[in-house]
This record gives sequence, C-alpha cells and structure tokens, in this order.
Amino acid sequence: MVSSPNLIINHISDDLPINRLDDTGWESSSQVLISTYWSGIPAQRGHEFASRLLWSDSALYVRFDASQDEPLVIADNPDPSKKTLGLWDRDVCEIFIAPDASQRDRYFEFEVAPTAEWVDLAIENASQKRVTDLAYDSGMTVAARIKPGRVVMAMKIPWTAFGMRPRIGDVWLGNIFRCVGSGEDRGYLAWRPTGTVRPNFHVPDAFGELHFVE
Repeated sequence: MVSSPNLIINHISDDLPINRLDDTGWESSSQVLISTYWSGIPAQRGHEFASRLLWSDSALYVRFDASQDEPLVIADNPDPSKKTLGLWDRDVCEIFIAPDASQRDRYFEFEVAPTAEWVDLAIENASQKRVTDLAYDSGMTVAARIKPGRVVMAMKIPWTAFGMRPRIGDVWLGNIFRCVGSGEDRGYLAWRPTGTVRPNFHVPDAFGELHFVE
C-alpha cells in the first residue's frame, strides 16, 4: 500500500533540545510509519521505522524511531564532530527536502546514523545528471541513542540551511528513507517509494508534500 503523499508538520513555539530524544515536545507532532521498501514492496519485519517532524521559527526538527532486530552496520571508530561522507553505506535514516516546490530537482539531503554521525548535501538533479555540493554546510545538529531492539535518532536543521523559512500554510517537498542491514537482507525503505529497478532515493518526482501548519 502506498503511503499518503502529504505529511503535516506542526509548529512549536519553543525550540527543542535536540539531545533530549524523549522530550514531551515531540508528542505534538504527527507520526508517519514507514514499512515499505523503495520499490513499494512491504519491508521485512525489523526494518520498519517511524518519523516525526516539527518546525519552530528557527529550525526544522526530524526524529526517527527505528526497529533494530539485527546487528548494527556502523563505523568502528565514528567521528560525529564532522560530516561523514559515505554514511549511506551503513545504517542510516535520511530526509530529502526541496524547499521550492517549483524546483523539486534542487533539494537538500540530511542523514543521521545510530552513532550520531551525520552528513548534509546540497543537490541539483536535473537533465539526467546529479550534481552534489559536498562542501555544503547546513549547520545541522543531531543526537542518537541505541537501545535493545530500537534506535532513536534526531536532527535539527536551521532555516539558514535552506536560505528561506516556511510560513504557515506553505508546502515544501521531500521524502524520508532508511538504509538498514547488510548483504542480501539490506533494506532500503522509503516513505514515498521511488519505484526504480535498483535502490535509488534520488527521484524528485516521487517526493511527497510537506505541509507546514500552525
């Protein structure tokens, strides 16, 4: 079953401490459950995850709550103090955001791993050629916690990362993903399935709508 193409993002008056993953402020957000692979096929048990989004006057907040029934695929010596290129080859949750709905081929990619490693990228994906700005600096901050059978991760992205901020009623575009596991059992989950032959998240035409509400 294909998930709804719309995701509601509620506004909060006070900013959340990103390291307080169980802060009651998250309870004011709507939750989207993601249990399908990029292809649209239902994901195997233990790969599913949930995401919550909130926004304040200063930042976008994204939280991921993921099942973890298999060994973690993480770095032996993680360094959360700086951007980790290649993070997508390990366990990670991601969100892609296109702030200008009329230019969905220009979007930003944000990732967080169970080790609190992170990566941010600015992307232009037009004319069948993808150009990635590896030096992009969003100013994002993250937090993560590994629990038995569960991983919780969150990110805070300031509006300066997009060069604009939403107003109540605005609609941006985006998609939410997870990479988990290894070998033949590695899963590539998507809120909005991209429908490609092989796993590929970079399909702007599959982006859903992100509605900013009061």
